Amino acid sequence: MATPRSKAGTKGVPRALREEQILAAATEEFGAHGYAGASLAAVAARVGVTKTLLHQYFGTKQDLHLACLTPVGDRLVAAMREAVAEDGATAPETPLRVLRSIFNALEGRRESWFVLYDPSLPPDGESARRAASYRASVDRLAAGGTADLLRAAGSTDPLDADALNHVWQGLVATLVRWWIKHPDQSPDAMARRCARLFAVGAALASDGPDLGVPAARATDRSATPGVP
Repeated sequence: MATPRSKAGTKGVPRALREEQILAAATEEFGAHGYAGASLAAVAARVGVTKTLLHQYFGTKQDLHLACLTPVGDRLVAAMREAVAEDGATAPETPLRVLRSIFNALEGRRESWFVLYDPSLPPDGESARRAASYRASVDRLAAGGTADLLRAAGSTDPLDADALNHVWQGLVATLVRWWIKHPDQSPDAMARRCARLFAVGAALASDGPDLGVPAARATDRSATPGVP
């Protein structure tokens, strides 16, 4: 999803449009190279403007990063909350609805996932603090959703909840990374793919040996992992 490059020195572009171009290019740059490896010169070159203009519009590198980070963090957390609240965390279809909400929130700037989950952020900077706050919100939604699903299925073991939370979050990260590498896959197509994968997982689980799992967990709720 490369950003179309403008000709260097282009004039007469409305500020709002130019800012949008810069944010799209910066999101790609930060997503591809991380904060530490991203170059403001590369961002300027993608858009066809000077670094001076970049600084005039957005300030420092961290200011520009925050301008890329905040929209995706707000969209992602809001979309996930709405998906969980629609029918409640314990509804069997909620995990797939949450995944669909994540894909929709990222569509158009999929690389923004790596802007949010960037290990190279300076730990004492505002970008790191803002990203950590968004990730904490995601973690709370995941922990609450997976625990609710397990309780509804008959398990109150906190270690079960912790393990399922880790499994779910790892699954989401893996699916998003796969999706980013396949730009031809729309959010709806990806959601349908996840539904097929979950169905296979449910079939495998139902054909497996009896390991003493409560009966409620052998129902259709076992078809899906927890909810972030």
